Amino acid sequence: MNKRKSGVHNAVKPSKTPRTDGKTHVLEEEDVDEEDGALQDHLSASNVGDIGVIESITLRNFMSHHLLGPLKFGANVNFIVGNNGTGKSAILTALIVGLGGKATTTNRGTSLKGFVKYGETSTDIKVKLKNRGNDPYKGDVYGDSICIEHRITSDGCRTCKIKNKAGHVVSTKKEELTAILDHFGIQVDNPVSVLNQEMSKQFLHSKSEADKYRFFMKATLLEQMKRDYIHIKQTKAVTRDQVERQEECLRDLRQLFLQRKERYERMSSLDDMRQTLEDLKKKMAWSLVREKESQVEQLKEQIEKEDADCKHEEKLQLCQNKVAVAEKKLQDSQKHLCTLREEQEHLTEESRKMKEEIKVKTKAQKSQEVVYFRAENKLKQLKKEQCLLQERIHKISHGSSRNRQEAEHMQHLKKISALKNQLEKLETESRALNQEIKDRQQALHKGREEYDKLSMEEKNIKASLESKSKRKKQLMASRSNRLRRFGDHMPELMESINKAFAQGRFKKKPVGPIGACISLKDPTLTLAVECCLGFFLKSFCCDNYKDEKVLQGLMSQYFYKGNRPQIMVCPFTDHVYNLQGRGVHHPEFPSVLDCLNIENPVIANCLIDMRSIESILVIREKARARKVMQGSRPPKNCREAFTADGDQVFTNRYYTPEHEVLVKYLGGDPEAEISLVNGELENIQAQLLRFQLHSCSVKEDIQLMEEKLRSVIMACKKNQESINKVKASITELENIEEAQDEDISSLEEEAQENEQKIELEKRIVKEAEDELRKHEKGLLAVNQKFKDVKCKMEKLSDEMEQLKEEQVKAETVCNKLDQTMKTLEKKLKDHQNNIQSMKEDLSLQEEDLRDCEAKARELCPERQQVDQSPRSIDVEITRLRQKIKTQENSHGDKEQIIREYAEAHSNYKSKSSQLRDLRKFIDRLDNIMIDRQDRYKTLRKSLSVRCKLYFNNFMIQLHCCGSMMFDHNNETLSISVKPPGQEMNSVSDMRSLSGGERSFSTVCFILALWEITESPFRCLDEFDVYMDMHNRSISMNMLVALSERQHLRQFIFITPQSISQLPKSTNITIHQLQDPEKDTEEE
Repeated sequence: MNKRKSGVHNAVKPSKTPRTDGKTHVLEEEDVDEEDGALQDHLSASNVGDIGVIESITLRNFMSHHLLGPLKFGANVNFIVGNNGTGKSAILTALIVGLGGKATTTNRGTSLKGFVKYGETSTDIKVKLKNRGNDPYKGDVYGDSICIEHRITSDGCRTCKIKNKAGHVVSTKKEELTAILDHFGIQVDNPVSVLNQEMSKQFLHSKSEADKYRFFMKATLLEQMKRDYIHIKQTKAVTRDQVERQEECLRDLRQLFLQRKERYERMSSLDDMRQTLEDLKKKMAWSLVREKESQVEQLKEQIEKEDADCKHEEKLQLCQNKVAVAEKKLQDSQKHLCTLREEQEHLTEESRKMKEEIKVKTKAQKSQEVVYFRAENKLKQLKKEQCLLQERIHKISHGSSRNRQEAEHMQHLKKISALKNQLEKLETESRALNQEIKDRQQALHKGREEYDKLSMEEKNIKASLESKSKRKKQLMASRSNRLRRFGDHMPELMESINKAFAQGRFKKKPVGPIGACISLKDPTLTLAVECCLGFFLKSFCCDNYKDEKVLQGLMSQYFYKGNRPQIMVCPFTDHVYNLQGRGVHHPEFPSVLDCLNIENPVIANCLIDMRSIESILVIREKARARKVMQGSRPPKNCREAFTADGDQVFTNRYYTPEHEVLVKYLGGDPEAEISLVNGELENIQAQLLRFQLHSCSVKEDIQLMEEKLRSVIMACKKNQESINKVKASITELENIEEAQDEDISSLEEEAQENEQKIELEKRIVKEAEDELRKHEKGLLAVNQKFKDVKCKMEKLSDEMEQLKEEQVKAETVCNKLDQTMKTLEKKLKDHQNNIQSMKEDLSLQEEDLRDCEAKARELCPERQQVDQSPRSIDVEITRLRQKIKTQENSHGDKEQIIREYAEAHSNYKSKSSQLRDLRKFIDRLDNIMIDRQDRYKTLRKSLSVRCKLYFNNFMIQLHCCGSMMFDHNNETLSISVKPPGQEMNSVSDMRSLSGGERSFSTVCFILALWEITESPFRCLDEFDVYMDMHNRSISMNMLVALSERQHLRQFIFITPQSISQLPKSTNITIHQLQDPEKDTEEE
């Protein structure tokens, strides 16, 4: 509810105080006297029991109840009795809300929508108040009763209808409800009027004495009076400020009054002023002539000074000389570079030829080595055969007898038979070993293939890990600067470009990187657009080739040659190309150009020229992309399309990226990308660890297989050696048997032929060895020459790199000097134009001087010597003209001057009187407020004394000793209660009491407040919940006795317990609430 200002309700009720509504209300002495008198007199109008009491209340869909009421209340005492859940407290809550209270006032919720029954859309509350008696509220409009209907919807909206007795709606405004409650003195947020369960519990369990004091102040409306006095003090301060402002206005009025008075009193002659005006005009004319002459002289001196100033020509000449020297140096550097390039080309050709010659000679040397080794091997074979022949001849020539030969023959045959058996076993073993070697080689080959495959995959994973780590570093760096996405040194490059542009090295500032100048309308298409544009996102645009060279020089400081961003040269324009008839238009899918936000036309035109983004579609789904581009005739002007996964679709082919493609340049949130990359890094590291473990296991298996294979090969070799030895033994034995039958003469002839062959083969070996050494010397000489040429090429390359750096520096110097020379030429031209302009201005001023002198001689033929400036003379002329005009006007309308003077005097006098009265009133108000404060303290003391008295009397009925201690300075209230039999104990804290005794003490305190305050009705909820039967009986008797004493007031008591012990009386009305039905409870 809105704040209402009213007096204190006690045995003597003060009259109502009107609302402030932001306006200043001042109390006159008569009003103060009347209000003081009202504090002492009892108003009969307030004692009428039919004013403001509750006739009935009806609830529908309120809280958990479908329908409650209508409950018709008696005029005096009403008991609402029922078990828990029957709606007792709901009636009290609805009464507060129905009379305009807030949800928080009820202590049953924080929002009004919480009072709507679950499953319903709204709740209705209908409260009917009596409006009969000596002082009804708009009795002619409302009649004997006022019906207040509230509807609260499930979304928290509240509507109010105020009806008269006939049921007609009189008003729906909250202000009308507030006025009704003010008139009846109803305050639903006052605990004396309505004390619910929560407020009672808070008071029972409150340990703060300040809370009890605030409860007392709020119940007796002393807190409202205190706020009213504070408001009056604030209003007085505002009034004092207004007085101070009015005093400033008064000073302005006094100034105006003095001006009018001076004008009134000043009535002098005008002839002297007119003559003075004519003299001033003549002085003004010759003063202007003198000023013009001074300006002409100054201009002539300035022109002479500018003509003598030759510093611009000297600076320009010096700069031209520097430019000539720099250009000559650059030309010499370029000539030298061309010479070195020619020499480098010559050396490259010579190197190529030498490589071919080395290749031929190496091939010839290898061939000769083969010839040499073949001849040497043949010679060794011949020598071996010669040795065998000699041994056979020796054995035959020195042989024994025939018997001995036969015995040896038999022995040789036995040996040959045994050796053949051994040879057969060894060959069988050899075949088994060869098969085992073949099997192990196949297993080893498979193991190596698997290891190579794992190594390749591990290499790919490491490359991916390195790429992800690099990407993470770029994303971490792009937190502070988004440009680092395009390269670690991109921010430094952009800073260098800005600095170079500020120095004038660029005709037009390059634009880039392109990826930083564009953004996407739909972030889900980022991957498709990035795959489409590719390396163009790191590219820069230049207006001309000169700017391109400067930009290349800047890039070389931050990027190595193979990794520099691309530079595209195209003339800068301020409008985008006209793409009518060129671009692709599809009803479902956008083009790449449509997907981008491009503010700079240069970027848009560059991408149109280099990538044709106006003719490339972006289609999310792969199948849809295939159908659009390959299933039928593709859209007009459409070259290709990209899917959301980065796949590239043409009319006759389809490309999918080999590796996973990630957004690199056009990503949005770097934190999200960093988190994603971190997860991918963890997965890759885990995958790499698994591959490394698997690879190590396979490598160990391969090493084991290689060891086993080597052991088998060694066994096989040993077996083969054994076979060869056995075969040699068999052959030797067979040869011996054959040799015994041969003629010794034939062997000697064969030995002689062999000797000749050996001599011939020695000559062939000697010739082959000489030829081989000749080839080796030739190859060594060619290799040495090739090394010399390579060394020369390296030196030449270093010299060229150094020369290129010098050339770049020379170009930078030339560009800087060109810019400086242009600036100096412009300054020289501006200087010359300035001199010409000054000469033209001089001629105009000389002509103006002649005209001015002629006009001055017309006014005054003789030249006058004037010391004043034209400005000061003009000020005097203006002031004098105004004065003359003022005097002429005053002489022309004297009555108006007198009238203005009288009006100013009257206003000043009236304002002074008003401010004097206001100051007196403020002083008088100070005295009144001091008196009111004293009376307020007296009233507060009186109410606190009466409250203590009533509280003690009520406590005596329980045979307890109770007391209340008010500390108005510290705003605390301490209540002490001593139970029966403990009157002499020093401990008197209410916390030592039982629950029932504490509840009874609370009832006593409420009754004491009821005795000293007034309200049309009082509501008390579950006051006896913690009492035993004895205390409850005493409390009930006290409540009934009080209601009989105040039979013109309405009392509503809510209790869940039986009231059978109540005395029968016509003044007591009992409302027994029925238990809710089962379906209602289930709801």
